[in-house]
Amino acid sequence: MKFLPLVWSNLKRKKLRTTLTLLSIMVAFVLFGYLAAIRVGFSAGVEVAGIDRLIVRHRVSITELLPLSYQQRIALIPGVASVVNQTWFGGVYQDPKNFFAQMPVEPEPFLAMFPEYLLPEDQKLAWLRTRTGAIVGRQTAKRFGWKLGDRVPILSQIWTTKQGGQVWEFDIVGIFDGKESGTDTTTLFFRYDYFDENRAFGTGQVGWYTVRVTDPDQAATVSKLVDKEFANSSAETKTETEKAFVTGFAKQIGNIGTILVAILSAVFFTILLVAGNTMAQSVRERTEELGALKAMGFTHQQVLGLVLAESCFLAGLGGAVGLALTAIMIAAGDPTRGALPIFYFPPKDVALGIGLAIGLGFVSGAFPAWQAMRLRIADALRRA
Repeated sequence: MKFLPLVWSNLKRKKLRTTLTLLSIMVAFVLFGYLAAIRVGFSAGVEVAGIDRLIVRHRVSITELLPLSYQQRIALIPGVASVVNQTWFGGVYQDPKNFFAQMPVEPEPFLAMFPEYLLPEDQKLAWLRTRTGAIVGRQTAKRFGWKLGDRVPILSQIWTTKQGGQVWEFDIVGIFDGKESGTDTTTLFFRYDYFDENRAFGTGQVGWYTVRVTDPDQAATVSKLVDKEFANSSAETKTETEKAFVTGFAKQIGNIGTILVAILSAVFFTILLVAGNTMAQSVRERTEELGALKAMGFTHQQVLGLVLAESCFLAGLGGAVGLALTAIMIAAGDPTRGALPIFYFPPKDVALGIGLAIGLGFVSGAFPAWQAMRLRIADALRRA
């Protein structure tokens, strides 16, 4: 700490260059933070997927339906604690761009299966009493300004009613929150019995089943038993963990993780060159001063430490400001206005950002610091 004034004085020597380098690092970490939040949004549900939950879907494709009768047969399989069904509704609100997920479910079993959805008891009772009732996540309710008691029309792009229309109307009887920051609160859930009795086709069929197992360690065994139960039937199944199911769903639009890593690698490589060039120039300009420090008694290790401290301070300051600014902006809201199911800056990515800032400081300052350490007093003073 006693050499901090010296480090700060060196950084102030070329104020414009230091400022531009600092801004470059800051922008890189703002980009890092936003890409981390976007990655979480595209992989919505992966982090909070239940380790004791399995997904049973049609072996061919998730777009193929399964018989409702499978639910009772799955419930009788050893190792299965409970089972609920869900179906993709595929609707939009008022405008095609107002897309979000909607699914018909059986209220009580569904809420028991997914405790991460927090719904007040009075709203749960209202859902059970209201045939056309629906509950919606807090994020979507805020997005469209919905409140309890509203009647909302949803245009389904898949399901038509028995009357021949595609517009379904639901009464908002509940607004749920997420137990964790990674919980998706954009979905609208409505009653399966209302859906099944009013749809023009597909009666008695569902999209997939969610199964809770009694022992997560036996998930693979239960998966095999479920698939064996329906082998050689007209609707064979594929059973996998909820995490694998959600991950596969996200990868339908591409490997988001690989894309983001490629972008960030290019950005940080560029910033590394910028910061490294700044430190190299700074050392070259202070060759005589470094020689004088050594002549005054500074050791090779102390000179090495001074240059590395300067580099790490610059990278650390830029990274800290960038991460803090990103956290504030992300907390202000999703810039896509609800297009992403969840949008937040994960704590583990904040920690990763801090590590990257420190690493950037060490790597960008390593070679200039090594040159400064090897500098001989006679060679340095000869340039004076």
